[in-house]
Amino acid sequence: MIARQLPVVWDRAREVIAGLVDSEKPDLIISLGQSGRPEVTPERVGINVSDAGLGDNDGTVRTDVPIDAGGPVAYWSRLPIKAMVAAMREAGVPAKVSNTAGTYLCNHVMYGMLHYLAQKGLPTRAGFIHVPSLPEQAAPNSKGDPSMGIETQVKAIVAAIEACAEK
Repeated sequence: MIARQLPVVWDRAREVIAGLVDSEKPDLIISLGQSGRPEVTPERVGINVSDAGLGDNDGTVRTDVPIDAGGPVAYWSRLPIKAMVAAMREAGVPAKVSNTAGTYLCNHVMYGMLHYLAQKGLPTRAGFIHVPSLPEQAAPNSKGDPSMGIETQVKAIVAAIEACAEK
């Protein structure tokens, strides 16, 4: 198992993923990102649009920009998302299926990764999971955003990986 941090930069993240797929030839890819949700949420679909009022780490803002102009509208996750949610809940972690990865970089990563795998004809199982913020990230936030401790998040991801291994 390997873990890599992706740059929070629109196209650079996709380049890093493509390089990792080519060099590591993984059987399974689970990408992670943070959300303001209170549960761990495996994503059902990645859509072909980048649209966020928030810039990436280079300050680039994208509005209604296709991730790949010639690509399909969307890609379904290649992960057993319902089995993953069941395994996470069985492990005592709040979890549910999400039907949208949004339109910021998490969706960009999910769609870009699945599009790359499809273009290469690779059978790699891949998808995306959103996790809540850590308590130390949410505490200074006056909006009272939900959070989850790292131990619980790790328990969720281990359960998700185990569910993938069983399917």
